[in-house]
Amino acid sequence: MRRVDAPEAGWYPDPTSRTRLRWWDGLDWSDVRRAPPSDAELLSFESKIALEAAAEYRPPIPQVPGSSVDSQEIIDGVRSATRGEVDRAAALLERRTRSIANELAPLVSQYSNRVIRWIRFAAILATVLLIAWFVFQVVAQASLFEWIGDRIDNLTDDQSGLA
Repeated sequence: MRRVDAPEAGWYPDPTSRTRLRWWDGLDWSDVRRAPPSDAELLSFESKIALEAAAEYRPPIPQVPGSSVDSQEIIDGVRSATRGEVDRAAALLERRTRSIANELAPLVSQYSNRVIRWIRFAAILATVLLIAWFVFQVVAQASLFEWIGDRIDNLTDDQSGLA
């Protein structure tokens, strides 16, 4: 239901209990309930309505639209209220963020120390393996070059007939 379509504030039959009345604030049901009116209350209400109906009708006086000064005052009021709410929400968010950071700080330091130790171990292991690979490459290439040199010597000796 849109606000324009909502009934005016007042006492209406309670949607959960038809034997009681419940206060409608114009937007939503409140928690205030009461017993329905007595016959005497209804009679006095009906006489009041009849008296108002008998009174001379006066059309409402149209209101002059607000001046730019009035509009600016309203805008300034809304702006300051909004700014206050935004500041309040930012302060609340900052407090909650700090409390969460303070709660997580011990966990972060505990696990970051373990992670740093593992990273150091992995770096040392990688360095040792890299050095071993370089040494292996040097040894393998030296023996490979020796073998190739021996083969070339054998081939040249075989071709020259010295062997």
